[in-house]
Amino acid sequence: MASEPNAVAETSTASTTAYGLFIDNRFRDAITGRTLGVVDPSDGSIFATIPRGDTDDIAVAVASARQAFDGAGTADGVWGRSTALERSRLLRKLADVVLAHVPELGALEARDTGKPLRQGIADATALARYFEFYAGAADKLHGQTLPYQQGYTVMTIREPHGVTGHIIPWNYPMQIFGRSVGAALAAGNACVVKPAEDACLSLLRIGEMAASCGFPPGALSIVTGLGTEAGAALASHPGIDHISFTGSPQTGEHVASMAARHHCPVTLELGGKSPQLVFDDADLDNALPVLVNAIIQNAGQTCSAGSRLLVQRAIAPMIQERLSEIFAGLRAAPAMQDADLGPLISRRQQQRVWDCLSEAQSTGVRVLAQGQIDPLAPAGGFYQVPVLLGEVPNGHRIEQEEIFGPVLALDIFDDESQAQRKANATPYGLVAGIWTRDGARQLRLARRLRAGQVFINNYGAGGGVELPFGGVGRSGYGREKGFEALYGFTALKTIAIRHD
Repeated sequence: MASEPNAVAETSTASTTAYGLFIDNRFRDAITGRTLGVVDPSDGSIFATIPRGDTDDIAVAVASARQAFDGAGTADGVWGRSTALERSRLLRKLADVVLAHVPELGALEARDTGKPLRQGIADATALARYFEFYAGAADKLHGQTLPYQQGYTVMTIREPHGVTGHIIPWNYPMQIFGRSVGAALAAGNACVVKPAEDACLSLLRIGEMAASCGFPPGALSIVTGLGTEAGAALASHPGIDHISFTGSPQTGEHVASMAARHHCPVTLELGGKSPQLVFDDADLDNALPVLVNAIIQNAGQTCSAGSRLLVQRAIAPMIQERLSEIFAGLRAAPAMQDADLGPLISRRQQQRVWDCLSEAQSTGVRVLAQGQIDPLAPAGGFYQVPVLLGEVPNGHRIEQEEIFGPVLALDIFDDESQAQRKANATPYGLVAGIWTRDGARQLRLARRLRAGQVFINNYGAGGGVELPFGGVGRSGYGREKGFEALYGFTALKTIAIRHD
């Protein structure tokens, strides 16, 4: 199983802050005692250590979760006996605690991931909203009664899977934890979480908060470590009843393959190469700021980043000119400076973006505009300026592969049919944006675009905790967010009663 995407250095530095695995509502060291260094992307320094958990630590966490859910098979566990109302109240309490600590969590997330401070604060606020939403939904997960033969009453009920595994990426740890773990807890599952080794500190703090709110030991465990060790152990553990994974398509294949060996269902969110279609009747004053933000947010390290811009030929020169002016004014700087964007997560990710840009230019793709790095930014940081490329041929690597950096590829179309073909001409299908005032065109394209979410005259809908999220094709399968996520974290049982 490939690590996602950068293995932080092992270290024994004594001057850093040391964190622990969170199992049974307490922090503990890895069984081996090994640790990993936590790198600040803004300057490249190691500022903390986390345990390098592995197969044995995952086994302990799964046993704890099993005990909480069903008493390790001997009797119902404390969490397994909890009512929907009790889970609702605990999640609501946790939401309130998170809201009271938004500045702390936001600053921790910003330093750990390199994202601007305001984005870290927005992520912490969104996390609380996920807990609020699933607190409200926990006791509304209903079954049905079904019409059947005379003399029978048939009903369906939804039951938790049991112990669920959650492999969380480094780009939005808090938000993805909220949409995945929040829904799983609301449905009654006990959760074992393996966060990315590059960014996990906020999740360890949330585990501590959950314990303080009254979640019983084993309801939530968090095991840090490498993807090749702890992540692979979680995906292949026979005691896991459902896996939720967000990350690269390559690693998603490994996760699904390992889970399949014990017939464990998997939800995969594997990224995208999302198009934004801009027609000549679009409101450009409203569209342009959104188009820019959709690629520079989190330095382009967003699965749903609007990384392909398809523009109708008549307005292409004007859009190119206006975007070039905006890009030239964008600035990358350390997280705490709260600039337009922060650094990339790691040196490895920085090199990946550089390689993609170098290949694009070597094949004749023009750099239309680019931003700048703050002159006072530390030399050891992993910075990448925002780049506008064009005109990028459809089928080029830049148009086909997820770069995960602040790189926007511009292409031109002549009519609606060509726009549709170009938009659908990648193996991904996560998100798409449509910018036009033509109502009929809006609905035609919304139905014809190959994507799990389609936004018309907006993009992302402000995060949309309530909106089901997931993709098709190489973007994965299953849905998270909204009420739909609760269905994924439960199994449907049919009960048929004969009474005549």
